[in-house]
Amino acid sequence: MKFNEKLLSIRKKKGLSQEELGMELQVSRQTISKWEAGQSYPDFQRLVRLSDYFDMTLDELVKDIDVQDVREKSLTDEKVNSIYLDVENGKAKLQQFIKIFCYIGAALLLMVAAGFLLHLLFPDVGWLWRRM
Repeated sequence: MKFNEKLLSIRKKKGLSQEELGMELQVSRQTISKWEAGQSYPDFQRLVRLSDYFDMTLDELVKDIDVQDVREKSLTDEKVNSIYLDVENGKAKLQQFIKIFCYIGAALLLMVAAGFLLHLLFPDVGWLWRRM
């Protein structure tokens, strides 16, 4: 029996809801749901608290767990976190590029506006408007 199945079975035998078990372990109901669905695993501290709460040894609680499966899920979580970090870094660089582009555009717009105002204020100054 896998850990998630064992946890679900033990919880139901004790007549606990996911919410109640989550409160005992100081985690959310969603966390208990993920453990029972096999989407994630509790950390060591939570495993100890689970074994104490259900009055079981750690060995009884986690026996028959596929350690390779736990490692793969852990690596997958690390990869996903790495991807999110890369995306966040990319967003920050893009925002920085956009900000620089806006500053350059604003500077060019100010130069064009200044030239237009100079032309309106001093239309008779020939050397200023002579074509080269």
